[in-house]
Parts: sequence; structure tokens; C-alpha cells
Amino acid sequence: KASSAVSQFSVFLGIIFFLELTAGVLAFVFKDWIKDQLYFFINNNIRAYRDDIDLQNLIDFTQEYWQCCGAFGADDWNLNIYFNCTDSNASRERCGVPFSCCTKDPAEDVINTQCGYDARQKPEVDQQMVIYTKGCVPQFEKWLQDNLTIVAGIFIGIALLQVRHPFLLQMTAKPQERT
Repeated sequence: KASSAVSQFSVFLGIIFFLELTAGVLAFVFKDWIKDQLYFFINNNIRAYRDDIDLQNLIDFTQEYWQCCGAFGADDWNLNIYFNCTDSNASRERCGVPFSCCTKDPAEDVINTQCGYDARQKPEVDQQMVIYTKGCVPQFEKWLQDNLTIVAGIFIGIALLQVRHPFLLQMTAKPQERT
């Protein structure tokens, strides 16, 4: 019975390993599609930025961590009703960006939550002094390229553990069957 359970567990781990391998190959083959989906996801979340506090916190964290603004740039914030630059927008945040797009001044301890007001009305040279002008999708791609060795190492390490574990179980189960 023990060897049957070990065999079933080994088959289960083998299936999971195969699915992970398939997902990795598909991610590589369809990387442009994944990039488009990420862009679509970020833009949809930009539209709902002020409507959902959890989503707002996620976007703020992402933009601060990756030092980016919008999916491909600060102008993506035109998709949001509070930040768009249309004449009909009476919001104080009109033509601005959230504070999470703002570059940080190390001398300041308190975050200026109004730092992004009117930021997109300034010339691009001036914008770069106040806000991050790179989008989050390119920043994420850059991070992946810079850390590809680490990411690949983690996945290979997990794969080796998954492949090794069933063999160890088989080896420990066999001596018990003989007794």
C-alpha cells in the first residue's frame, strides 16, 4: 500500500512538473501576448483607480516599487476620469498623476500627496524632474531581464526538487517493502 501511495504521489508530482514546464514554454512563446494582457490589466485598473481602495493601493505600491507611471507612461492616466486632461474634467487632479508616480525627495520625510497635480501639463523635460515617465510594463520587462539568472535559478531549483523528491520516496519505500 505504501508503494502504491508513493507511486501515485510521484505521478501527481510528475503531472505538476509537466504543467509547470508547459507554462514556462508557453510564457516564452507567447510573451508578446502576455505583455499585451499586462498592458490591458494595468489600463483597466487605472480606469478604476479611485473606485477601489485595494486596487488603488496595489497600483500605488507597483508604481513606487518599479519607479514607473502608468502602463507605458504617465499619459495612460488619461483613461481615469479624475486625471484625464479633457476640458469637461473639473477635478483638481486634472492632467495630473497619483502621488505614487512622483519622484521621491530623500530630504523629505513626509510624502507630498499633491506632487502629481498638473504634472502632465508641464514640458517633458520638466516632467522628468517631478514624476516617473517610464511605464510599468517596460520597467517590469527590464527587471526581468536584469534578474533573469536569479528567476531562472529559482525555477530550476524548484524543478530539481520536484524531480528528486519522488526518487527519494521510491528509494526509501523499497527497503521497507523487503522487510
